[in-house]
Amino acid sequence: MARDMSDKEILQMELAQLKIEVSTTRTAVSVNCKETMEWVEAQTEGDPLIKGVSDDKNPYKGDKGGCIIT
Repeated sequence: MARDMSDKEILQMELAQLKIEVSTTRTAVSVNCKETMEWVEAQTEGDPLIKGVSDDKNPYKGDKGGCIIT
């Protein structure tokens, strides 16, 4: 796409992008990290990777027998 555009058009696109980025509200990393950590901790209650799956709800656990090599 950039091959079909003149230098002026490319610079206009870059300027438009920079204007968008400047107008974006910023927050401190420390605030974002704290909010992210709180959200992750709030989600752990229902997360099977952290909490685990009970044996009665685990479709891969059970008495299906083992592998027999003959």
